[in-house]
Amino acid sequence: MPGVLIIEAMAQVGGVGALTMKTNIGKLAYFLSIDSARFRKPVVPGDVLRIEVDLLKAKLNIMKTHGVAKVDGETVAEADMMFAFINPDETK
Repeated sequence: MPGVLIIEAMAQVGGVGALTMKTNIGKLAYFLSIDSARFRKPVVPGDVLRIEVDLLKAKLNIMKTHGVAKVDGETVAEADMMFAFINPDETK
């Protein structure tokens, strides 16, 4: 599995998870940045990828998270990601 798709999966998990928070319900999540991305081992067909995302910091409408992708309990990739949460009517 290409690293860019692992990062995309971590971003999707982080964004969807954050949208379930009371302060973000009804908002849109925008992916802002990625930092400290590390790819430790390849992910090959047949591997089961488990993705965990933790909230590091939230301030106003910006959130920083740390995502870890694991196969068989071993970290294969990790990255810090930032998101912005905006009301849909603000995008017009």
